[in-house]
Amino acid sequence: MKLKMKEIITFFKKIKNDYPVMIFFTISNFINALLLRILTTGSFSIRAFLFDMGFVLLLGSLSMLVKKKNRNIYYIVVSFIMVACCIINSIYYNYYNSFVSISLLATSVFVKDVGDAVVDFALKASDWIYLWEFIGLYIVIKKNKNKEKIDKNKFLKTFILSLIIVGIGCVMPPYNSFSRLIKLWNRVSVVNSFGVYIYQIDDIVQSLKPTFNNIFGHDKALKEVSEYYEENRTVQSVNDYTGIFEGKNVIVIHAESLQTFTLGLSFNDEEVTPNLNKLANSGMYFSNFYAQVGVGTSSDSEFTYATSLLPANSGTVFVNYYNNKFVTMQNMLNDKGYYVFSMHGNVGDFWNRDTMHINMGYDKFYSKSSFVIDEEYGLGLSDKSFFRQAVPMIKDIKNNITGPFYGTLITLTNHTPWRDASLYSDYDVSMTVDIDGEEVVRDYLEGTSLGNYIKSVNYMDQAIGQFITDMDEEGLLDDTVIVIYGDHDARLGQKQFEYMYNYDPINDRELQSWEPGYVEFNDYDYELIKKVPFIIWTKDMQEGKEIDTPMGMIDVGATLGNMLGVYNKYGLGKDIMNIDKSEGIIVFKDGSYITDKIYYSAKNSEAYAISPGIISEDYIKKNSEYADKIISVSYNLITYDLIRDLE
Repeated sequence: MKLKMKEIITFFKKIKNDYPVMIFFTISNFINALLLRILTTGSFSIRAFLFDMGFVLLLGSLSMLVKKKNRNIYYIVVSFIMVACCIINSIYYNYYNSFVSISLLATSVFVKDVGDAVVDFALKASDWIYLWEFIGLYIVIKKNKNKEKIDKNKFLKTFILSLIIVGIGCVMPPYNSFSRLIKLWNRVSVVNSFGVYIYQIDDIVQSLKPTFNNIFGHDKALKEVSEYYEENRTVQSVNDYTGIFEGKNVIVIHAESLQTFTLGLSFNDEEVTPNLNKLANSGMYFSNFYAQVGVGTSSDSEFTYATSLLPANSGTVFVNYYNNKFVTMQNMLNDKGYYVFSMHGNVGDFWNRDTMHINMGYDKFYSKSSFVIDEEYGLGLSDKSFFRQAVPMIKDIKNNITGPFYGTLITLTNHTPWRDASLYSDYDVSMTVDIDGEEVVRDYLEGTSLGNYIKSVNYMDQAIGQFITDMDEEGLLDDTVIVIYGDHDARLGQKQFEYMYNYDPINDRELQSWEPGYVEFNDYDYELIKKVPFIIWTKDMQEGKEIDTPMGMIDVGATLGNMLGVYNKYGLGKDIMNIDKSEGIIVFKDGSYITDKIYYSAKNSEAYAISPGIISEDYIKKNSEYADKIISVSYNLITYDLIRDLE
């Protein structure tokens, strides 16, 4: 044993002396992977530590087989790929709290339209820290030019060592992480368990799956989905809300980045959203509602709202699966004689809407070219101008059709980064405080991203309020249902909420955790505050109704569909008006979920209590299995285009 240990030490010394560039290459890329996890997820995992080390050591060992004249090129090229992997994932995580997929390359064309948001919210100085490796690599290469030689014996030993390190990582718990590696529903969990390099290889494999799915996995997926619908066969709901809006006109306002916490929020006794508050108080207000988006953000909300399916696991449905067959709210209403249209002040090919909206059942998409661009804020046409121009267009539609209409109006101004919010909203997010009998004005949220967002929401509220008034004056609210939903959260940072809830106006600073009055706002509170509003309103509603059953975008099809007299037999959502509060569950595409009792984080495998009471392991297991099943069925329906087979 002593002899073997001595041999191992001698071997490492020889490697160090004979392959200094390889040693630096291995250690530096390992350090970058470690830095990425620490600076993004804050995780340190022995298991990921071993996978990263084993993987970069394996790449280092392969350099021993490369000819001396090409070896430095090998180091530079491979390092470039790995450093780029770290930088891109770091930037992406800042915005999406997840890691990037190569399947998103098809959607990268949209970055140019949201460049300001990327600069303001995603790009940080720490994203460039990984470039240190190139400086070090250059120095080590210059110092050890062409000194490393080909040695197949040392290659074999190093290669075997790398496999042993990876093997040790494989046998470490938790063992269910391999399921996540295969399904790749939770990218953060995979990176925390297997490291960024293994994750990226896994992502490449998973992203290529759709190319081979119809050859290799179609029949198995069809069998699983068919069995699910056989076991969970449902019929259209019959309750007090069945058909109450059947035959009525419908206007759906897809409200960009509108979060629920802004409703009811006031500054200096002025409500942020007085118009939305009135609609919520007099209509049906679903106050425990979450969007279930992935990387497709707004387009994912449109898709899930329309189909009652979850977003695609890789890429976006609007870009990667736009030719698939889907049953949507729009084409079902179209079949009932509705004229179905959509309006948006942005270019038609953003998120591939001009193509996907046709597939979804819209008769016409009025995009940027249909409007006079007379006032621009943020990404384009202002919401006030958009709604003002939409009213006569809707009136013209009504006058030229024989049946009812269904229209989706997609807002734009409230998109990040709200940099110019003060130009279109004079809403005051300062705070006035009495200090020794003197009124002192504190800036509070003025000049912050959160403050600008609140100003922008106030502007959106004004635009929606004026739209409702204009529609009423034109007689377009008679026999019309107004539906409003927030398409996703605003991607605001957790620290901004911590500051908002812990601001000390007397001393003009943020309270610290040990001080009286401090309000804890942890990672789970941050996830829970991402809820968005969902409102159904008509002008003749006599009394408002708040529904606080946990509800996701996937449930809209069953809930609103029942009120409109349509039923999607492939929808995976529930009619919220038909279930008890305890039965509500919001499943997110990474396997996390929310019930009335807990928020379960699939990333951390932890349950966070929302309401008091003891939560059993069986409760968590039951809901986790349900979440996995819904994700799997939705994934298979989309990826394998199974509705064509099931029809």
